[in-house]
Amino acid sequence: MLPAERHSRIGEALRTSRVVSTDDLARELAVSAETIRRDFVLLERRGKLVRVHGGATIALGQAAGEETPFVERTGTAAEAKKRIGRAAAALIHPGQTIVIDVGTTAVDVARALPLDFSGTVATCSLLVAAELSERADVEVLVCGGRLRGGDLALSNSVAQSFFADLNPDIAFLGSGGVDAVAGLTDYYLDEIAVRKTILRNAARSYVLADSSKFGRVARHRVAGMDEFDGLITEAEPPPSIRDAITGEGGVIVLP
Repeated sequence: MLPAERHSRIGEALRTSRVVSTDDLARELAVSAETIRRDFVLLERRGKLVRVHGGATIALGQAAGEETPFVERTGTAAEAKKRIGRAAAALIHPGQTIVIDVGTTAVDVARALPLDFSGTVATCSLLVAAELSERADVEVLVCGGRLRGGDLALSNSVAQSFFADLNPDIAFLGSGGVDAVAGLTDYYLDEIAVRKTILRNAARSYVLADSSKFGRVARHRVAGMDEFDGLITEAEPPPSIRDAITGEGGVIVLP
């Protein structure tokens, strides 16, 4: 079993019982207890759980479906997010109109755009806009709306109207979680309405998700696996997620 699939199974177990035993998981997943302990260490660093004697418990905030604070997410899986950013940027062609959504990984997409890229970038993230503000050949379009701190994300009906009138060539969407059954989910209702508008109008759309998002289910549904064209990630997803995406004609994009 691949590490990413083990991590997904551990996450599912935590959502069901909130406390899991090292020995029970080792038997269920047919691996050693030491392997499970190493998984716990890694997942604790990512803020997915808290290790306790003999096992682990769900991290504070995760049970309530709350997103980890922005300052914590900025330092989480930093190298993975850079690799995802570079993989996303490689899909872009000169002259295109692209949408870059909100989130720490979305900022890495903006940073990875080739210095000679010329085209239009529309965004609902002030962080993305600031990242591209000095690019002479990039026209940056920013929607209006209500500002959320941390990610500096813009949303509400004003933002929806902006993207309703835009037909981008390609859109890169942030994610709170990617699950084979629940699909793409996230935390903020107004922002999800904006994201659904982007999805409807984009010629192609890709979800940005590092492997810590596999199997995670945030409180609000954004889209099913058949509603976007691909997943950009840094590690092979669990078979259930891969099959749910490729079975509907989507692609998995790896660095």
